[in-house]
Parts: sequence; structure tokens; C-alpha cells
Amino acid sequence: MKYLFSSYRIRNCELKNRIVMPGLASFLIEDGGSITDATIEHYRLRAAGGPAMVIMEACAVSPEGIVSPHQARIDDDRFIEGLSKIASVMKSEGTAPAIQIHHGGRQTSIKVIKQKPLAPSPLPCPAIRGDVEPLTINGIQELVRKFGHATNRALDAGFELIEIHGAHGYLINQFLSGFSNIREDEYGGDVTGRTRFAKEIVQEVRKHLPEDFPLSFKISAQEFVSGGLTVDESIEILNILVQAGVDVVQVSAGNDATPEWICQPMFMEKACLLDSAERIKKALGIPIMAVGRINDPVIANEIIEKGKADLVCIGRGLLADPEMPKKAKEGRLEDIRTCIACNTCMESIFRRGRVECLVNPMLGREKEMAFHPVKTPKKVMVIGGGPGGLNVAWVAARRGHDVHLFEKQSILGGQLVLGSVAGYKKELLSLIKFQERQIKRFGVKCYLNQKVTVDMVKAEDPDVVILATGSYPSYPPVEGIDKPNVVGYADVLSGDVPVRKKTVVIGGGPTGCEVALHLSEHGCPVTIVEILPKIGTRLESMTRKILLKKLKENNVRVMTECKLSKVEDEGVILIGGDDKELSVEAERIVMTIGNRPVNRLVNQIKPLGYEIHQIGDCLEPRSAKAAIYEGAVLGRAI
Repeated sequence: MKYLFSSYRIRNCELKNRIVMPGLASFLIEDGGSITDATIEHYRLRAAGGPAMVIMEACAVSPEGIVSPHQARIDDDRFIEGLSKIASVMKSEGTAPAIQIHHGGRQTSIKVIKQKPLAPSPLPCPAIRGDVEPLTINGIQELVRKFGHATNRALDAGFELIEIHGAHGYLINQFLSGFSNIREDEYGGDVTGRTRFAKEIVQEVRKHLPEDFPLSFKISAQEFVSGGLTVDESIEILNILVQAGVDVVQVSAGNDATPEWICQPMFMEKACLLDSAERIKKALGIPIMAVGRINDPVIANEIIEKGKADLVCIGRGLLADPEMPKKAKEGRLEDIRTCIACNTCMESIFRRGRVECLVNPMLGREKEMAFHPVKTPKKVMVIGGGPGGLNVAWVAARRGHDVHLFEKQSILGGQLVLGSVAGYKKELLSLIKFQERQIKRFGVKCYLNQKVTVDMVKAEDPDVVILATGSYPSYPPVEGIDKPNVVGYADVLSGDVPVRKKTVVIGGGPTGCEVALHLSEHGCPVTIVEILPKIGTRLESMTRKILLKKLKENNVRVMTECKLSKVEDEGVILIGGDDKELSVEAERIVMTIGNRPVNRLVNQIKPLGYEIHQIGDCLEPRSAKAAIYEGAVLGRAI
């Protein structure tokens, strides 16, 4: 790790290593942009974990530039105090504080900003849609000045690097790209014209900075859309911006039409944007930050060693485990809680308005979920070694309880083991390994191949019983459902190479789609049958986009608004939306329509008088994220 933990300097900014946490939305901010204690603690913990620099999430330079009421803001002097607290706690933890300044442009809505979003051209955001207001020359120049005012506030708040957000389909990117800029004046047309707005912002920001102060620019070097930016065109743009005053470039990708390249899901390879970063580094000869699924310190070290970039941005990896840099430096790689690229963090922002993490339930709840030793240790019996059971076991043990974990299978992990079988989900194994490591580290007594009975509970005589026994597949009450050609998803996700058979998957939810893809990748002709109008509706949006594309590429047939009516030896009979019967040939029918709780022990144990808790699927089938969170909460409460 010597390359990753070597020092580096950008102008007057000394960096103790090569790890940067890039600007990553948390939205742990009150309506109107006010910084809270939760915001400060979020950044303090990331800084305390050992990165050289933390770039605070995008701060809007103008009221109509916000993308959410919970976005950070820097458009008024009243925000300086809160921002200075963040910069101060970063410094106190030995990390260089940086800040990103930003305008959302068309990538917001009238609901958020109470007016039409501003844009370079009369082209709406392809994701949000809705009318936009093309900027006038005067409007453009006013915004340039606002970036200058924001710079002064960033300096007053004590930040040591400023980054201009010119990527991801936001306003500056909208001007740079032919995909979103069809202007015919001096701010459109060729590369020089489309770069004019960004160039004037860089010049304005540089005008307000001390001579030796570092300035970064974040660019989507590739947009992966027709008419969008390519690496070659981005090199032309960056040559102009470097001459205007940019010192370092963060090389990202994607825009509002290709968000899967902004926040890459499991399907994407690790360090998937490294080639474009390397090309730009060779072309420009200035410091480059690489970003894009760099969640492994070993990979990060190799990037620096081979000179492909000067700094590595680890964003989601520091949400999952803020201590990753410290653990890597100490050689404790097995103790790192690795980001699995499930994109729960991004999806939770869109759906819940604040950042959350599947593998790290403490994210955004750092103060309320701090670990406190127990005053009176108890004997705790945890039944079930899935994600919820594992999490509650080690959390309770860490606090000082005597924890005994029982699992009926020969391995730990529960549904996560099945979930990791599909090729693109192999990284789920890292979460299982992390949980197992914590079990050993904190002294949980673990018993495998143990199906717990009431007599076993009596023999253990615990103070607390926690049931995390999971769930089992639910089959519909239709004729033929008990035929031998009907199997559960566990039967085809056993880890063995699936037998090539013509298969119908009943249920087009996340599990059904994953099973269908897995089978199709092993040469099985597959049909998905779903009662709803669409499949994969509960999948994270970027994962869903790629998964549906892969299903199509693998010729998976999709039949929506169809209900299973009967199973026959040669296939299934369905009822379509028009109430007509449809026959589909199949040698194998895989059921993925849902689960039922395994909770037989609850009523049997209740009369014994023990303190009893249920978590995860055995209470009600739900996600691994919910089970892990419930385990984390309960482990702190008992």
C-alpha cells in the first residue's frame, strides 16, 4: 500500500495520501440548505477514517440551481457558518477540506425551485422532463458572477480546495455537451463555444482565489449518448479549462440520460472509468483524480503505482466503511466493510430524501447508533445466521453480551448466499465475509447445522431469544403446483451450473429477473411471467436499466399482465389480461413470487417466559437492508 499512502501536493494543498472522498450527495441537510449536527458528524467520521481529502457534496450557487430542498447551498452568506463547521471538523481530523460548487440547470423541477429550470437550450431533462427556460446572455453572465460569490464564501468557510461540478448532466455539463446544447450564439456550436460558459466560470473563480490555491474541475469525460461527450472531445475542453486556471481534474462519466455511468451498479467492472482518466492524464500532464467503482484499496494502490492517475476517489466505499483508509494502511483489509455497489445510497436519496446504506446501517445515523457498552451483560440466543441474525449477534457481542448464534445450514449468510450466485452479484460475498469476521472478532459462539427446538432453547436458558429464522418460498394454490417440474429459486441458485432446460420463471420481481438472467447466461431458454404491467419494479433504477437490457440481449421472453393458472407436465397455462388462456412450454417452472415467514418457534417459545424478539423475514419478508438495519437497532437496544 506504499503508493496509495504516499503524500501528494496540489499547489499549496498538502495531501497525506492519494485517497479522496469525492462530493457525494447525503442530503443530511434541512430544508433550505441549513447544516445540521448529523451533517457535521457525517463528514467528521469520513475525515476521521483517514482519506487525504474530503470534498463536501455539491453546494448550489443559486436558489434555482438546487436539485432538492435538502441540497447543500452556498448562495448566501448565511450558509457560511454551517459550512465552516464542516471544514473545521475535517481539519481537526487531519484531512484537507474541499467543497464542490454547482448548479443543477435543467436537472431539477418546478416543484423544487418554483420556476422553470434554467438550461442552455429548450431541451428538457430526459429523466425529469418538463419545460425549461433557456438562459439569456445576461442570465449566463449573472450565473458566472454567482460562482465567484460562492468562491468567496467557500474561502471564508475555510475550505482548502474548490471543485467546479461540470459533470453528470448538471448545468455546466449541459453547456459542454452537444447532447444538451444546441445554441447558435457564442455559447454553443463547436467545442470552443460550448466550453465558453465553463471557461468563464473557471476564470471568475480563479480571480477570487489566492494565487497558490488549488482548483478542481469535475467532468463527464464520456456521456454514452448520441451527440454526447467523448474522451477526445473532453481533452479539447480540458485543454481550454486548464489554460483558464484548472489545476486538477476529476474524470467521471454519464449524464441525466445515462445515470448508470454516474453511479455504477454491480454490473460494472471495478475502476470502470480508469481508461478515460489515464488518457486524459497523458494528454494534459496535470493531476488527475480517477473515480468509478474504486472500492478496493488494493486496486487503488495499483492505480497509483502504475501512474494511471494521481489520486483515487472513493465515494460509496467511504459511505459503507468510513474507516477504510485507516484499515488499509494498517493492513486490516479483512475488516473493511466493502461497498457492494447495490446503489441503495442513491436510491434512498430519490425515494426517502436522505442517504442510507445496505451494508452500513449507521450511515446518516452516526450519533444515534454509536456503540455503548452494556451495564448488565446478558446471555443472548440468536436463531438464524442470515444478514439480520449475523448483524444483531456481533453488534450485541461488541457491546458486551454473551451471544450464541445457531444456524441450521452448514454455512452462514442465509439469503445472501443465494443472492451472490448470479455472476454480477458476487460481491455480496464480501458482506458475508465481513459479518463472519465480526462474529469471530467479538466472540460470538457460533453453532452450524443446528436446527433449534424448544428443548434446545430450554437447555441454553438464555436471557434473550432473537429469532432471525428467515422465510421460505410461497407457492400459489393452483392445479399441478406440486409437480416435480416445479422448483423454488433456491434450487437453481444452489451454486451448481444449472441444467439446460426450457424454463418459465413465475414472478418478475427482483428475484425473478435475477434468476432469469442467471439461467439465460447458462444457455437456458427462459420466459418470465409477471402479473404486473412491468418487471423488476422494485429493483434499484440503474440496476434495473442494465438488467432489463441484459435480459433482452439474452432473448429472455417477458409476459406481463399474466397469471399462472395451471402447471402441466409440458409447461404452464396462464390467464392473460384479456382473460384468455395461454400455453407456454417448459421443462422447469421456477417460483419467485414471494416468501412466507418461518416463525413456528415463536408461539412455542412464548410460554417459556423469555424476552423474545423477531427480526428480518421471519417477522415479515423484506430486504437484506431492512434485516441488517433491524439487527443493528436491536443489537444496540438489548
